[in-house]
Amino acid sequence: MSSKLNRRKVLGAGGLTLAAAGATWGAHTLGAASGAEAAGRAQSTDDAIRIGYLPITDASPLLLAHARGLYEDAGVQVEQPVLFRSWASLTEAFISGSVDVIHLLMPMPVYLKYDLGADAQVVAWNHVNGSALTLSPSISNLSELAGQTVAIPAWFSLHNILVQKILKEAGLTPVIRKTADKTQNEVALIVMAPADMIPALANGTIAGFTVADPFNAAAHTSGTGTIQRFMGDVWRDHACCVTMMRSSLIEREGGAAQKFVDALVKAQVYARENRVEAAALLSEKKYLPQKPAAILRAMTDHFEEHKEIIKHPSWGGELLQFQPYPYASYTQELVQQMRNTLMDAPTDFLEDLDASAVHGELVNAELVTQAMQAAGGLGTFGLKSLERTEEISA
Repeated sequence: MSSKLNRRKVLGAGGLTLAAAGATWGAHTLGAASGAEAAGRAQSTDDAIRIGYLPITDASPLLLAHARGLYEDAGVQVEQPVLFRSWASLTEAFISGSVDVIHLLMPMPVYLKYDLGADAQVVAWNHVNGSALTLSPSISNLSELAGQTVAIPAWFSLHNILVQKILKEAGLTPVIRKTADKTQNEVALIVMAPADMIPALANGTIAGFTVADPFNAAAHTSGTGTIQRFMGDVWRDHACCVTMMRSSLIEREGGAAQKFVDALVKAQVYARENRVEAAALLSEKKYLPQKPAAILRAMTDHFEEHKEIIKHPSWGGELLQFQPYPYASYTQELVQQMRNTLMDAPTDFLEDLDASAVHGELVNAELVTQAMQAAGGLGTFGLKSLERTEEISA
Protein backbone atom coordinates (compact mmCIF):
# COMPACT_ATOMS: atom_id res chain seq x y z
CA MET A 1 0.00 0.00 0.00
CA SER A 2 1.12 3.58 -0.66
CA SER A 3 2.52 5.63 2.18
CA LYS A 4 -0.28 8.08 1.46
CA LEU A 5 -2.70 5.65 3.06
CA ASN A 6 -2.69 6.84 6.61
CA ARG A 7 -5.52 6.32 9.06
CA ARG A 8 -6.30 10.00 9.55
CA LYS A 9 -6.68 10.67 5.84
CA VAL A 10 -8.82 7.61 5.20
CA LEU A 11 -11.19 8.21 8.10
CA GLY A 12 -11.20 11.98 8.07
CA ALA A 13 -11.25 12.69 4.37
CA GLY A 14 -12.67 9.53 2.91
CA GLY A 15 -16.29 10.51 3.32
CA LEU A 16 -16.90 7.60 5.67
CA THR A 17 -18.88 7.61 8.90
CA LEU A 18 -16.83 7.29 12.08
CA ALA A 19 -19.88 6.39 14.15
CA ALA A 20 -19.96 2.91 15.60
CA ALA A 21 -23.13 0.88 15.43
CA GLY A 22 -23.69 1.41 19.14
CA ALA A 23 -26.09 -0.35 21.42
CA THR A 24 -28.71 -0.79 18.72
CA TRP A 25 -27.21 -4.18 17.83
CA GLY A 26 -27.26 -5.23 21.47
CA ALA A 27 -26.76 -8.92 22.16
CA HIS A 28 -26.69 -9.67 18.45
CA THR A 29 -23.11 -8.38 18.16
CA LEU A 30 -21.48 -11.37 19.83
CA GLY A 31 -19.26 -11.93 16.80
CA ALA A 32 -18.71 -8.26 16.02
CA ALA A 33 -15.51 -6.38 16.61
CA SER A 34 -14.21 -2.85 16.51
CA GLY A 35 -11.63 -2.02 13.85
CA ALA A 36 -8.69 -2.75 16.17
CA GLU A 37 -10.23 -5.87 17.69
CA ALA A 38 -11.19 -7.30 14.32
CA ALA A 39 -7.76 -6.52 12.92
CA GLY A 40 -6.14 -8.61 15.62
CA ARG A 41 -8.52 -11.49 15.08
CA ALA A 42 -8.08 -11.36 11.31
CA GLN A 43 -4.31 -11.89 11.49
CA SER A 44 -4.43 -15.39 12.97
CA THR A 45 -3.45 -17.45 9.91
CA ASP A 46 -0.75 -16.43 7.44
CA ASP A 47 -1.99 -18.24 4.33
CA ALA A 48 -5.75 -18.08 4.86
CA ILE A 49 -7.68 -15.33 3.10
CA ARG A 50 -9.30 -12.91 5.53
CA ILE A 51 -12.71 -11.38 4.78
CA GLY A 52 -14.13 -8.25 6.38
CA TYR A 53 -17.78 -7.24 6.05
CA LEU A 54 -20.58 -5.05 7.33
CA PRO A 55 -23.76 -6.81 8.53
CA ILE A 56 -25.89 -5.99 5.50
CA THR A 57 -27.32 -8.20 2.78
CA ASP A 58 -24.82 -6.65 0.34
CA ALA A 59 -22.28 -9.03 1.88
CA SER A 60 -24.39 -12.13 1.21
CA PRO A 61 -22.22 -13.79 -1.50
CA LEU A 62 -19.05 -13.55 0.60
CA LEU A 63 -20.89 -14.97 3.61
CA LEU A 64 -22.85 -17.68 1.82
CA ALA A 65 -19.69 -18.99 0.16
CA HIS A 66 -18.27 -19.47 3.64
CA ALA A 67 -21.47 -20.90 5.12
CA ARG A 68 -21.80 -23.51 2.36
CA GLY A 69 -18.14 -24.53 2.26
CA LEU A 70 -17.68 -23.22 -1.27
CA TYR A 71 -14.27 -21.74 -0.58
CA GLU A 72 -13.05 -25.09 0.72
CA ASP A 73 -14.58 -26.87 -2.29
CA ALA A 74 -12.69 -24.48 -4.58
CA GLY A 75 -9.43 -25.32 -2.85
CA VAL A 76 -8.76 -22.07 -1.01
CA GLN A 77 -8.43 -21.51 2.72
CA VAL A 78 -10.64 -18.73 4.10
CA GLU A 79 -11.01 -17.70 7.72
CA GLN A 80 -14.30 -16.97 9.47
CA PRO A 81 -15.49 -13.61 8.05
CA VAL A 82 -15.05 -10.77 10.51
CA LEU A 83 -17.95 -8.37 11.12
CA PHE A 84 -17.15 -4.65 11.33
CA ARG A 85 -19.39 -1.95 12.72
CA SER A 86 -18.80 0.85 10.18
CA TRP A 87 -17.47 1.50 6.69
CA ALA A 88 -14.64 3.45 8.31
CA SER A 89 -13.38 0.56 10.42
CA LEU A 90 -13.79 -1.91 7.54
CA THR A 91 -11.82 0.27 5.14
CA GLU A 92 -9.16 0.95 7.75
CA ALA A 93 -8.68 -2.79 8.30
CA PHE A 94 -8.31 -3.37 4.56
CA ILE A 95 -5.80 -0.58 4.12
CA SER A 96 -3.77 -1.72 7.14
CA GLY A 97 -3.56 -5.25 5.73
CA SER A 98 -5.67 -6.86 8.46
CA VAL A 99 -8.13 -8.25 5.92
CA ASP A 100 -7.59 -9.24 2.29
CA VAL A 101 -11.08 -9.03 0.79
CA ILE A 102 -13.99 -6.73 1.56
CA HIS A 103 -17.23 -5.61 0.02
CA LEU A 104 -17.16 -1.85 -0.44
CA LEU A 105 -19.49 0.90 -1.63
CA MET A 106 -18.52 1.21 -5.30
CA PRO A 107 -17.53 4.91 -5.35
CA MET A 108 -15.04 4.25 -2.55
CA PRO A 109 -12.60 2.13 -4.62
CA VAL A 110 -12.32 5.05 -7.04
CA TYR A 111 -11.33 7.33 -4.18
CA LEU A 112 -8.97 4.80 -2.61
CA LYS A 113 -7.09 4.25 -5.85
CA TYR A 114 -6.96 7.70 -7.39
CA ASP A 115 -6.68 9.91 -4.34
CA LEU A 116 -4.93 7.61 -1.86
CA GLY A 117 -3.04 5.33 -4.25
CA ALA A 118 -4.35 2.03 -2.87
CA ASP A 119 -2.85 -1.04 -4.55
CA ALA A 120 -6.04 -3.05 -4.83
CA GLN A 121 -8.58 -4.07 -7.45
CA VAL A 122 -12.28 -4.65 -7.84
CA VAL A 123 -12.66 -8.30 -8.87
CA ALA A 124 -16.45 -8.63 -9.06
CA TRP A 125 -19.73 -6.95 -8.33
CA ASN A 126 -21.00 -8.32 -5.05
CA HIS A 127 -24.64 -7.61 -5.87
CA VAL A 128 -26.92 -5.15 -7.70
CA ASN A 129 -29.80 -3.06 -6.31
CA GLY A 130 -30.76 -3.86 -2.70
CA SER A 131 -31.13 -0.29 -1.38
CA ALA A 132 -34.00 2.12 -0.78
CA LEU A 133 -35.02 5.53 0.49
CA THR A 134 -36.99 5.05 3.70
CA LEU A 135 -38.93 7.90 5.31
CA SER A 136 -40.79 8.51 8.54
CA PRO A 137 -44.39 7.20 8.34
CA SER A 138 -45.52 10.78 9.01
CA ILE A 139 -44.18 11.84 5.61
CA SER A 140 -46.43 11.00 2.68
CA ASN A 141 -44.80 13.14 -0.01
CA LEU A 142 -41.21 13.99 -0.85
CA SER A 143 -42.05 17.70 -0.70
CA GLU A 144 -42.52 17.30 3.05
CA LEU A 145 -38.77 16.71 3.39
CA ALA A 146 -38.16 20.45 2.98
CA GLY A 147 -36.36 21.66 6.11
CA GLN A 148 -35.63 18.08 7.19
CA THR A 149 -32.55 15.85 7.46
CA VAL A 150 -31.86 12.63 5.55
CA ALA A 151 -29.05 10.21 6.46
CA ILE A 152 -26.72 8.46 4.01
CA PRO A 153 -24.10 5.78 4.78
CA ALA A 154 -21.14 7.64 3.21
CA TRP A 155 -20.43 10.54 0.89
CA PHE A 156 -18.76 8.16 -1.57
CA SER A 157 -21.83 5.96 -2.03
CA LEU A 158 -24.45 5.30 -4.68
CA HIS A 159 -26.97 6.21 -2.00
CA ASN A 160 -25.65 9.76 -1.91
CA ILE A 161 -25.56 10.04 -5.70
CA LEU A 162 -29.07 8.71 -6.21
CA VAL A 163 -30.85 10.38 -3.29
CA GLN A 164 -29.63 13.74 -4.57
CA LYS A 165 -31.16 12.95 -7.95
CA ILE A 166 -34.45 11.99 -6.28
CA LEU A 167 -34.52 15.18 -4.20
CA LYS A 168 -33.73 17.44 -7.15
CA GLU A 169 -36.41 15.76 -9.27
CA ALA A 170 -38.89 16.59 -6.49
CA GLY A 171 -37.84 20.26 -6.51
CA LEU A 172 -35.72 20.01 -3.36
CA THR A 173 -32.15 21.21 -2.83
CA PRO A 174 -29.64 18.94 -1.04
CA VAL A 175 -27.31 20.80 1.33
CA ILE A 176 -24.44 19.81 3.61
CA ARG A 177 -22.86 21.32 6.73
CA LYS A 178 -25.92 23.45 7.50
CA THR A 179 -29.45 23.25 8.85
CA ALA A 180 -31.93 22.84 6.03
CA ASP A 181 -34.00 25.95 5.29
CA LYS A 182 -37.61 24.92 4.72
CA THR A 183 -38.43 28.16 2.91
CA GLN A 184 -35.70 27.34 0.38
CA ASN A 185 -36.87 23.71 -0.02
CA GLU A 186 -33.56 22.47 1.35
CA VAL A 187 -32.85 18.97 2.67
CA ALA A 188 -29.78 18.45 4.84
CA LEU A 189 -27.70 15.33 4.18
CA ILE A 190 -25.64 13.75 6.93
CA VAL A 191 -23.49 10.62 7.13
CA MET A 192 -24.63 8.03 9.66
CA ALA A 193 -23.70 4.44 10.46
CA PRO A 194 -26.38 2.10 9.03
CA ALA A 195 -27.28 0.57 12.39
CA ASP A 196 -27.95 4.02 13.87
CA MET A 197 -30.45 4.98 11.17
CA ILE A 198 -33.57 3.21 12.42
CA PRO A 199 -33.24 4.56 16.01
CA ALA A 200 -32.59 8.05 14.60
CA LEU A 201 -35.70 7.79 12.43
CA ALA A 202 -37.74 6.56 15.38
CA ASN A 203 -36.74 9.44 17.66
CA GLY A 204 -37.12 12.11 14.98
CA THR A 205 -33.45 13.00 14.64
CA ILE A 206 -33.78 12.37 10.91
CA ALA A 207 -36.79 12.32 8.59
CA GLY A 208 -35.43 9.56 6.40
CA PHE A 209 -32.45 7.51 5.34
CA THR A 210 -31.11 5.70 2.33
CA VAL A 211 -29.00 2.61 2.87
CA ALA A 212 -28.66 -1.04 1.94
CA ASP A 213 -30.98 -3.72 3.26
CA PRO A 214 -31.93 -5.23 5.60
CA PHE A 215 -32.29 -1.83 7.32
CA ASN A 216 -35.07 -0.66 5.00
CA ALA A 217 -36.82 -3.99 5.44
CA ALA A 218 -36.36 -3.80 9.22
CA ALA A 219 -37.83 -0.29 9.35
CA HIS A 220 -40.78 -1.48 7.29
CA THR A 221 -41.50 -4.60 9.34
CA SER A 222 -41.25 -2.67 12.63
CA GLY A 223 -43.44 0.18 11.41
CA THR A 224 -40.63 2.67 12.02
CA GLY A 225 -40.36 3.71 8.39
CA THR A 226 -42.00 3.59 4.97
CA ILE A 227 -40.12 2.80 1.78
CA GLN A 228 -40.48 5.74 -0.60
CA ARG A 229 -38.25 4.63 -3.50
CA PHE A 230 -36.03 1.71 -4.42
CA MET A 231 -32.61 2.79 -5.67
CA GLY A 232 -32.65 0.07 -8.31
CA ASP A 233 -35.67 1.90 -9.73
CA VAL A 234 -33.47 4.99 -10.25
CA TRP A 235 -30.33 3.38 -11.71
CA ARG A 236 -31.11 0.07 -13.34
CA ASP A 237 -29.10 -2.87 -11.98
CA HIS A 238 -26.48 -0.64 -10.43
CA ALA A 239 -23.65 -2.10 -8.41
CA CYS A 240 -23.94 -0.86 -4.84
CA CYS A 241 -21.15 -2.91 -3.25
CA VAL A 242 -18.28 -4.57 -5.08
CA THR A 243 -15.72 -7.14 -3.99
CA MET A 244 -12.32 -5.51 -3.51
CA MET A 245 -9.16 -7.57 -3.19
CA ARG A 246 -5.60 -6.52 -2.44
CA SER A 247 -3.24 -6.94 -5.36
CA SER A 248 -0.83 -9.17 -3.44
CA LEU A 249 -3.58 -11.78 -3.19
CA ILE A 250 -4.27 -11.57 -6.92
CA GLU A 251 -0.57 -12.10 -7.58
CA ARG A 252 -0.21 -14.98 -5.10
CA GLU A 253 0.95 -18.28 -6.58
CA GLY A 254 -1.50 -21.15 -6.74
CA GLY A 255 -4.40 -19.19 -8.16
CA ALA A 256 -5.89 -18.33 -4.76
CA ALA A 257 -7.68 -15.27 -6.13
CA GLN A 258 -9.28 -17.23 -8.97
CA LYS A 259 -10.42 -19.96 -6.60
CA PHE A 260 -11.86 -17.36 -4.25
CA VAL A 261 -13.82 -15.65 -7.05
CA ASP A 262 -15.01 -19.05 -8.34
CA ALA A 263 -16.56 -19.70 -4.92
CA LEU A 264 -18.00 -16.20 -4.73
CA VAL A 265 -19.72 -16.59 -8.09
CA LYS A 266 -21.16 -19.99 -7.11
CA ALA A 267 -22.52 -18.35 -3.96
CA GLN A 268 -24.27 -15.75 -6.12
CA VAL A 269 -25.89 -18.50 -8.16
CA TYR A 270 -27.07 -20.13 -4.93
CA ALA A 271 -28.47 -16.83 -3.61
CA ARG A 272 -30.36 -16.21 -6.86
CA GLU A 273 -31.95 -19.65 -6.87
CA ASN A 274 -32.48 -20.27 -3.16
CA ARG A 275 -33.49 -16.97 -1.59
CA VAL A 276 -35.44 -18.31 1.38
CA GLU A 277 -32.74 -20.83 2.24
CA ALA A 278 -30.02 -18.20 1.81
CA ALA A 279 -31.82 -15.82 4.19
CA ALA A 280 -32.13 -18.62 6.74
CA LEU A 281 -28.41 -19.40 6.53
CA LEU A 282 -27.46 -15.78 7.09
CA SER A 283 -29.64 -15.72 10.20
CA GLU A 284 -28.95 -19.16 11.64
CA LYS A 285 -25.18 -18.90 11.36
CA LYS A 286 -25.24 -15.41 12.93
CA TYR A 287 -23.57 -13.68 10.00
CA LEU A 288 -26.22 -10.95 10.17
CA PRO A 289 -27.58 -9.69 13.51
CA GLN A 290 -30.97 -8.42 12.31
CA LYS A 291 -34.21 -10.28 12.92
CA PRO A 292 -34.80 -13.21 10.54
CA ALA A 293 -38.01 -11.64 9.22
CA ALA A 294 -36.12 -8.53 8.07
CA ILE A 295 -33.38 -10.58 6.40
CA LEU A 296 -35.93 -12.77 4.62
CA ARG A 297 -37.83 -9.72 3.42
CA ALA A 298 -34.64 -8.14 2.10
CA MET A 299 -33.71 -11.28 0.16
CA THR A 300 -37.12 -11.84 -1.45
CA ASP A 301 -39.33 -9.89 -3.86
CA HIS A 302 -42.28 -7.78 -2.73
CA PHE A 303 -43.23 -6.11 -5.98
CA GLU A 304 -46.99 -6.34 -5.47
CA GLU A 305 -46.82 -4.63 -2.09
CA HIS A 306 -44.75 -1.73 -3.41
CA LYS A 307 -45.87 -1.47 -7.04
CA GLU A 308 -47.47 1.95 -6.53
CA ILE A 309 -44.07 3.57 -5.88
CA ILE A 310 -42.18 1.72 -8.64
CA LYS A 311 -41.72 3.83 -11.78
CA HIS A 312 -39.95 1.20 -13.90
CA PRO A 313 -41.61 -2.18 -13.26
CA SER A 314 -39.61 -3.97 -15.98
CA TRP A 315 -36.33 -3.12 -14.24
CA GLY A 316 -36.97 -5.29 -11.18
CA GLY A 317 -35.21 -2.63 -9.15
CA GLU A 318 -37.02 -3.47 -5.94
CA LEU A 319 -35.22 -6.80 -5.65
CA LEU A 320 -31.72 -7.40 -4.32
CA GLN A 321 -30.05 -9.28 -7.15
CA PHE A 322 -26.81 -11.15 -7.61
CA GLN A 323 -24.86 -10.61 -10.81
CA PRO A 324 -21.06 -10.49 -10.57
CA TYR A 325 -19.93 -9.09 -13.92
CA PRO A 326 -18.49 -5.54 -13.64
CA TYR A 327 -19.66 -3.52 -16.63
CA ALA A 328 -17.24 -0.93 -17.99
CA SER A 329 -20.10 1.40 -18.91
CA TYR A 330 -21.12 1.50 -15.25
CA THR A 331 -17.65 2.46 -14.02
CA GLN A 332 -17.40 5.25 -16.57
CA GLU A 333 -20.86 6.61 -15.77
CA LEU A 334 -20.13 6.37 -12.06
CA VAL A 335 -17.13 8.69 -12.35
CA GLN A 336 -19.25 11.21 -14.23
CA GLN A 337 -21.98 11.02 -11.59
CA MET A 338 -19.46 11.47 -8.77
CA ARG A 339 -18.35 14.74 -10.36
CA ASN A 340 -21.92 16.05 -10.26
CA THR A 341 -22.71 15.03 -6.69
CA LEU A 342 -22.42 17.21 -3.59
CA MET A 343 -19.92 15.67 -1.13
CA ASP A 344 -18.34 16.77 2.11
CA ALA A 345 -15.20 14.91 1.07
CA PRO A 346 -12.18 15.48 -1.22
CA THR A 347 -13.11 15.37 -4.88
CA ASP A 348 -10.19 17.20 -6.52
CA PHE A 349 -8.85 13.89 -7.81
CA LEU A 350 -11.90 13.59 -10.06
CA GLU A 351 -11.10 16.73 -12.08
CA ASP A 352 -8.39 15.29 -14.32
CA LEU A 353 -9.55 11.68 -14.17
CA ASP A 354 -10.18 10.03 -17.53
CA ALA A 355 -13.52 8.33 -16.88
CA SER A 356 -13.06 6.01 -19.84
CA ALA A 357 -9.75 4.70 -18.47
CA VAL A 358 -10.80 4.07 -14.87
CA HIS A 359 -12.38 0.68 -15.46
CA GLY A 360 -9.29 -0.84 -17.03
CA GLU A 361 -7.09 0.45 -14.22
CA LEU A 362 -9.35 -0.27 -11.26
CA VAL A 363 -11.26 -3.41 -12.23
CA ASN A 364 -9.89 -6.91 -12.88
CA ALA A 365 -12.63 -8.58 -14.93
CA GLU A 366 -10.62 -11.66 -15.92
CA LEU A 367 -11.18 -13.61 -12.72
CA VAL A 368 -14.94 -13.15 -12.64
CA THR A 369 -15.32 -13.80 -16.37
CA GLN A 370 -13.62 -17.17 -15.98
CA ALA A 371 -15.67 -17.93 -12.87
CA MET A 372 -18.94 -17.10 -14.62
CA GLN A 373 -18.07 -19.39 -17.52
CA ALA A 374 -17.45 -22.22 -15.08
CA ALA A 375 -20.78 -21.49 -13.38
CA GLY A 376 -22.80 -21.81 -16.58
CA GLY A 377 -22.19 -18.60 -18.48
CA LEU A 378 -24.03 -15.29 -18.81
CA GLY A 379 -27.49 -16.86 -18.93
CA THR A 380 -27.08 -18.20 -15.42
CA PHE A 381 -27.21 -14.58 -14.24
CA GLY A 382 -29.88 -13.38 -16.63
CA LEU A 383 -27.36 -11.65 -18.88
CA LYS A 384 -27.04 -11.65 -22.67
CA SER A 385 -23.97 -9.50 -23.28
CA LEU A 386 -20.82 -8.16 -21.65
CA GLU A 387 -21.79 -4.67 -22.82
CA ARG A 388 -24.75 -2.56 -21.81
CA THR A 389 -26.16 0.97 -21.79
CA GLU A 390 -26.67 2.57 -18.40
CA GLU A 391 -30.26 3.59 -17.59
CA ILE A 392 -30.83 6.29 -14.95
CA SER A 393 -34.20 7.90 -14.28
CA ALA A 394 -35.13 9.64 -11.06
